Amino acid sequence: MSKIRRLLRWLFWLGFAGVLAAVLAVGGAYYVLEPRLPDVSQIKDIPLQVPLKVYTSDGKLLAIIGEARRTPVKIDDVPQVVRAAFIAIEDARFYEHQGIDVMGIGRAVWLLATTDNKRVPGGSTITQQVAKNYFLSNEYSYTRKISEMFLALKLERELTKDEILELYLNKIFFGYRSYGIAAAAEFYYGKTLDQLTPGEAAMLASIPKFPSSGNPLINPDRAMERRNYVLTRMGELGYLQPEDVTAAIAEPDHAHPHEPPLDLDAPYVAEVARVEAIEKLGNEALIGGYRLFTTIHSTEQESANRAVRDQLIAFDRRHGYRGPEAHLEPEQNETDESRRAAMSGLTAIQGLLPAVVTEVDAEQALVWLQDGQQVSLALDAVKWARPFINESAVGRAPGKVSDALKVGDVVRVSLDAEGNWRFEQLPKVQSALVGMDPESGAIRALVGGFSFSRSKFNRALQSTRQPGSSFKPFVYSAAFDKNFTPASIVNDAPLSFADPSSPDGVWRPQNDNEKFNGPMRLREAMVSSRNLVSVRILDAIGIRYARDYVQRFGFPPEALPENLSMALGTASLSPLNMARAYSVFANGGYLIDPFVVQSIVDANGKTVYEATPAVACRACPERQSQEGQGSGNAAADLSAMLGGGPAAAPSPTTTPAPTESVTAVPPASSTIGAPALLLAPRVMDERTVFLIRSVLNDVVKRGTGRAAMVLERPDLSGKTGTTNEHRDAWFSGFTAGAVGTVWMGYDDFKTLGEGEFAAQTALPIWIEYMRTALATVPIDPMTPPEGITPAMISPATGQLMAAGAGGVLEYFKNEDLLRLSEAGLQESTDEHAEQQTLEIF
Repeated sequence: MSKIRRLLRWLFWLGFAGVLAAVLAVGGAYYVLEPRLPDVSQIKDIPLQVPLKVYTSDGKLLAIIGEARRTPVKIDDVPQVVRAAFIAIEDARFYEHQGIDVMGIGRAVWLLATTDNKRVPGGSTITQQVAKNYFLSNEYSYTRKISEMFLALKLERELTKDEILELYLNKIFFGYRSYGIAAAAEFYYGKTLDQLTPGEAAMLASIPKFPSSGNPLINPDRAMERRNYVLTRMGELGYLQPEDVTAAIAEPDHAHPHEPPLDLDAPYVAEVARVEAIEKLGNEALIGGYRLFTTIHSTEQESANRAVRDQLIAFDRRHGYRGPEAHLEPEQNETDESRRAAMSGLTAIQGLLPAVVTEVDAEQALVWLQDGQQVSLALDAVKWARPFINESAVGRAPGKVSDALKVGDVVRVSLDAEGNWRFEQLPKVQSALVGMDPESGAIRALVGGFSFSRSKFNRALQSTRQPGSSFKPFVYSAAFDKNFTPASIVNDAPLSFADPSSPDGVWRPQNDNEKFNGPMRLREAMVSSRNLVSVRILDAIGIRYARDYVQRFGFPPEALPENLSMALGTASLSPLNMARAYSVFANGGYLIDPFVVQSIVDANGKTVYEATPAVACRACPERQSQEGQGSGNAAADLSAMLGGGPAAAPSPTTTPAPTESVTAVPPASSTIGAPALLLAPRVMDERTVFLIRSVLNDVVKRGTGRAAMVLERPDLSGKTGTTNEHRDAWFSGFTAGAVGTVWMGYDDFKTLGEGEFAAQTALPIWIEYMRTALATVPIDPMTPPEGITPAMISPATGQLMAAGAGGVLEYFKNEDLLRLSEAGLQESTDEHAEQQTLEIF
């Protein structure tokens, strides 16, 4: 017995020593590690990486931008069945333990002792996972594991169980950049949490263990097996009734990718917003849960999208069918699986769906879509598909469907508003549109090309092209400030200038139709867009003066040629440059700064940025007070600012500073605490503005822009522009309440084709956009400002006439009218008459 007692005593003291050693080891470890443990009280302040959300000005979602998909939720918004699924698979005793599951740890220790595995399952509670995910690394070491356990104990002391579960459900990774249960439900099932079935909840709970290799998209069989295990555990723990478990296991899974539902398609706008958000907030902009509100109006953007898409497709159709995108071999076209494999890289673009021809005869073709359905294309659907020969020629229309399509052809189709399938092809031509508020510079609509997915190059901001005749109004503006009037007579006749760069050393500018009208009034020259008249005007007022003058409209000096070709629009400008410049005509003579970002709000609802743009605001008391401090005459005040009389060229030192080239939307004056109202600088005599607007109003009513009269508005003004060989087509037009610029062309500068003038290409896009943009804009009476007087003139000579003598009405600045009146009372020689009417030959 004594030996037994001694053995028991020895075992007792050995056990006691072991327990004491363990306690001392744990205490020592805690003493060493505790100072390094983070302050758990800060966990509620740790920001989750929540993506940036971009909205229109009227609250429509444009984009969700960030590396992680995450939508944080409160635990009260997580249904019980979802909570139960995660607890069943991750930590069945979650509501019982104090952060550490002793039974789980014992199981892990036993496996470590009895196997050769260095990593074993079990032992980590949900609380431990929160500790690891929020505070620790994924390194596998005993030190990290012990730190995790100590931190879990601290978490349990300072947070409730529901708070810990909420942190866990918002942090875990589900694959495909989806973090948190709400983002996972949206991505895999396109549902909110309250819409999930028990089977879907169980499937989501099964993913975090193997998020990349075991999710239902990558490995559906493995995912289903694990889902059914989760459902079984839910039944064993009493979260589901046996019959519910059986029904859920029998339920097929329908997981497939769901991109976040957007209210409006505007990816070019979203990219501009992303760049500006990073510029203003740094990389935190994409992870801090910010909401960015743009200046975009959803209805106008939708109209712009539709106008660009429809007109580019229409243009592409009239230039013929270029052939299939690809062709499948017979073995690739045998089954749905083989077709899907062969067409895996093709996606829908702007509603144009990829399809493969499976059968074809004279009357119809059957085409297979990637969703497995077969649709029919009749002859009417393919009649447009005349063979493309070149940009100016097409072949004969197909008399049979089989003339256009062959079995195996990979083509595009779309479903029209009436539910009919149409044969399509992806356009190669491009377009850009900028719609702007001329009062503030707020961009109301922006389209940078046919498809952002095909080309992220934003032609509205980044492309610099020649504006052609749409630049002429700026040259005319310079002339109207140097004694020219809309009634001035200029000769539309051949010209030639020495030019060493030309093949024969001579530059001979031409009109579009290579015809000449002889002496004509400037108003009529603008209406019919006569190139030679513009060249003569520029030659008369001087290239240097004109070049300095047009920089007032915000054009970068490096974009402006230093020769007479500037009169023909050979500058290199973006659609944004042009929209900004035309805004000066629309708002009465003020230079505004375009901007897209209106405000940015942080995750707590606090505004961290708000644009405060300088505005035109002609009727504001601040504006009237500002301009009233001068002579009372806006034109005289502007002249004084520029350092000369009405006919004087502005000096380089007093002309408003040129604006840098716009390749991204420049920010407006910004941030909270700025003055309540900032006024944009006046850069143009309001009387000159009226004269230009009046002339451009005639361009719309009876000139190259007359198709716009379909909008039935008498206050529209604008100008077409078509460059040499029809490489670029433009239309910029406006009223006092809206400005729009449209460009159309090929990225590689090839011709649009013979006869493709701006009136047939860019203008229809502008019309369809402005139909929406002007829906709520009142008609402007276009009242002449003070200092403008109407008078009757001879339509042939531009000289003043008595009323009722067969003349036409024209507007003049008072000083120009006085000068012409005095000239009319003198006995003039032919030389003097030539000088007064400004005939230039």
